[in-house]
Amino acid sequence: MSWSLQRRLGTADAVVLGLAAMLGTGVFAVWAPAAGAAGSWLLLAVLLAGVVATCNAGSTADLAVAHPESGGGFVYGRERLSHGAGRLAGVAFLVGKTASAAAAAGVFGAYVLPSHPLPTAILVIIAATVLNTAGVRWTARGAYALVGGTLAVLLVVVVVGLFSTQVDPVGSAATPDVEPVAIRGGVIGVLTAAGLVFFAFAGYARIATLGAEVRDPGRTLHRAIAIALGIALVTYMLVAVALLVGFGSERLATEPTPLVALVDAGEASALGVIVRVGAAMAAASALLAVLVGVSRTALAMAQRRELPSALAVVCSRGTPFWADLAGGVAAIVLAVLAGPMAAIALSACSVLVYYAVINLAALRLPASQRRWPVWSSVLGLLLCVSLSVMLALQQVLTTAVALVVGWAVCTVFSRRR
Repeated sequence: MSWSLQRRLGTADAVVLGLAAMLGTGVFAVWAPAAGAAGSWLLLAVLLAGVVATCNAGSTADLAVAHPESGGGFVYGRERLSHGAGRLAGVAFLVGKTASAAAAAGVFGAYVLPSHPLPTAILVIIAATVLNTAGVRWTARGAYALVGGTLAVLLVVVVVGLFSTQVDPVGSAATPDVEPVAIRGGVIGVLTAAGLVFFAFAGYARIATLGAEVRDPGRTLHRAIAIALGIALVTYMLVAVALLVGFGSERLATEPTPLVALVDAGEASALGVIVRVGAAMAAASALLAVLVGVSRTALAMAQRRELPSALAVVCSRGTPFWADLAGGVAAIVLAVLAGPMAAIALSACSVLVYYAVINLAALRLPASQRRWPVWSSVLGLLLCVSLSVMLALQQVLTTAVALVVGWAVCTVFSRRR
């Protein structure tokens, strides 16, 4: 018997799933390297990342309404540009979001059990994979509690940062692979920081991958992306301001876990435990949402013979079981091979490539199918390319190799039809 994905998600469900992917690993992990790159211009970098995210969101929303099916940029690039462009977008999404899942699991492991972060990370990936195979509705319900808890924790950090005297950072074991970054500053530093901060915004792509599972896609996708992005932008600006007030840019650049350090060293040190729990909740939330996006893109690619046909099987629960399982295994492999910050850089670079394809595809939409102006897609395309090449050279080269290899593998499968 064949099964199909069910349209059972509303606007609120889609918003929460998008926030679950955005209000996760990035907001707890990107501030030190971003401050090291931008220095006192960190807020400008956050704003620039928000501009890029807004442009990308407009292109994504228009394309999602024109193509209301799972697959996101893979489908958009394939339908509006070429099979090769769609393949590149699909591979970039899979690489980027698998790296994001590995980063989320790594942060979770470091916060929950610092003495054994990797085994903990592997276990949480397994747990998230099991939950995802239970169906999107179950994941959405869990995301409500996780997102609410994360927002509450971030509010605590903002209040402490804004109303306490400036404090000295204290050590933390949350992300042990992070090294201090010398402040670069200038235009290049701001662009580099914006590329890293963009990682924290990229979760709204999760909403677009639900095109085949939301009710009334034309209305739901536009509203959900705009609402989720707006909440995330306000949240990140408030957190950035609080950290700069609490630490200053130079101290912030040396602190790998500034949200925990700010609360621990301030006048509300007893709340440090709450922040640690919140970080773990946020990482788990992001992991749940990101792995669903990975499996839905893999499903769409497998249905078009770009990946093994087994990944296209939808089980009786209405979920792509083998695609869910493959995504979990790939995340475990990356968690073993790379630390959280290396995974974040890889994800940021890959996702910027993904959105470059999306913006290019959006330029092919007729005027009757666009709600956003053409210039926003042009600006998004230019900024995505610029920010991706401004990241660390090693991560840019690693991303390029991963995309080339992935594209070649998918090409081989596509020619075996």
